Amino acid sequence: MVESMSRKGNCYDNACIESFHSVLKKELVYQTKFRTQKQAYEALHGYIELDYNRIRIHSTLGYKSP
Repeated sequence: MVESMSRKGNCYDNACIESFHSVLKKELVYQTKFRTQKQAYEALHGYIELDYNRIRIHSTLGYKSP
């Protein structure tokens, strides 16, 4: 992992993670009512490990799944 070293306010530093957070919120968080923190953790973990990483390909990774 390479840390970001650009100037403050550079909108391209976090573009990949911002895109991921947007998709995560739209597809899971806003669609689900969690009763407990454990339920939320398990749902987020399952979404990231089982759905997101295995389906989506990323241009920044040479069009490979993470």
